[in-house]
Amino acid sequence: MIDTARRRARPLPPAERRAALIAATLPLIREHGADVSTRQIAEAADVAEGTIFRVFPDKAALIDAAVDAAFDPTSVVAELGKIDLSLPLPERMTLAVRLLQARVADVVALLTALRGRHHRGGEHHNRPGGQNEIVDLAVAKLIEPARAELRVSPAEVVGLLRLLVVAGAMPWLNEGRPLTARQVVDVVLDGVRKRDAGPPC
Repeated sequence: MIDTARRRARPLPPAERRAALIAATLPLIREHGADVSTRQIAEAADVAEGTIFRVFPDKAALIDAAVDAAFDPTSVVAELGKIDLSLPLPERMTLAVRLLQARVADVVALLTALRGRHHRGGEHHNRPGGQNEIVDLAVAKLIEPARAELRVSPAEVVGLLRLLVVAGAMPWLNEGRPLTARQVVDVVLDGVRKRDAGPPC
């Protein structure tokens, strides 16, 4: 017999109920892709299936909301803001890259699980002023105090970091040997030549 008391959703404000459903849905999408069922979501959220449809019109809308949440930069920007600016530049950048790598890995896993199926939201993620740019600005703030040490602008450094982080998250590019955060930073800051090497041949 179904425990109806357990299945009766605890009253929550609408925004909290929405967030709870999204949080329950994200790991299920990574495991099952778009084939995840509303029953699985309801069980993970410990609610009745009907609760889902009081918040979202259909499963596709919930999946779209979950993907948007995965792209949401709020939490990673907050964590970037906690990095101590008094740390040496390589250490600040390494901490930042670890956060970026975790964010990109989560997003890649999610989109891979969806197998390229159409996502109705998310087209705004790469627009100017969009979510990627917000994250880039937060990383640039960590680099800005060392501007005098750099041959390029902090924004250009961020662009190089992002390229290596994104490429490193793609298993078909990294051949199973993803770069560590410190390797990414070392390549961007110092390149691959020995410091005492002469001019290129």
